[in-house]
Amino acid sequence: MIRDIHQRVTRSSVASLAFFSHSAYVATFEPRDVSHALSDPNWVNAIHEELENFERNHVWDLVEPPPNCRPVGTKWVFKNKQGENGMVVRNKARFVDQGFCQKEGIDYEETFAPVAHLEAIRILLAFAASKGFKLQQMDVKSAFLNGFIEEEVYVRQPPGFESARFPDRVYKLRKALYALKQAPRAWYARLKSFLLKSGFVMGSVDKTLFLLSRGGDTLIVQIYVDDIIFGGSSHALVSSFAEQMSREFEMSLMGELQFFLGLQIK
Repeated sequence: MIRDIHQRVTRSSVASLAFFSHSAYVATFEPRDVSHALSDPNWVNAIHEELENFERNHVWDLVEPPPNCRPVGTKWVFKNKQGENGMVVRNKARFVDQGFCQKEGIDYEETFAPVAHLEAIRILLAFAASKGFKLQQMDVKSAFLNGFIEEEVYVRQPPGFESARFPDRVYKLRKALYALKQAPRAWYARLKSFLLKSGFVMGSVDKTLFLLSRGGDTLIVQIYVDDIIFGGSSHALVSSFAEQMSREFEMSLMGELQFFLGLQIK
């Protein structure tokens, strides 16, 4: 079953998809390639979900390749997510860029993005405990798809989902793709810009720590790639921040922080 990404994989395109789309069933195998994945309705759903993420985030435009264009290769990665009991709870299809094909100075310039050290996380936990802050946790869904890129990058169409009308066209990226060398930096820049515009002050040493002071209350935010820890002296301020983030990005609110980077929080 080979599909055009612009036709989309709809429930009508797979006879049994209507049943699977609202069921608790998941595939227990990991496909070896996209053809293998398209043989199972659960993996079709997973692919559909990933392509919808790209569409919703306006990641790219299908264009005629410019002269001397050497589009970066792409591929599908299929992984099962397991629950605490080891059972498969979700099938995840991810469309990624073959970043090793990128040429420095052409496809990317800078790639560095700061990442919080474990020591910084521990200091934050100790500070929050001393102030009586209840830390909350959230993560950003498809975080890298939110990061704008400055370079002109062209990638090949998704294997198995090439356009029937324009098979020779390529995608020009507006935003970062997973495995793109500059993806972490682009995402960090987007999130940092949003926080600074919202009134936060960035740490002078830890560039992943942000502080907001408002009306005598304090809110602290620690970012670790797409995971965000936050808490403060005011419940209203904490709730307002969670709502603000949910309006800007697609978020998963995970409640009070209990476990993070191998640390159990009590």
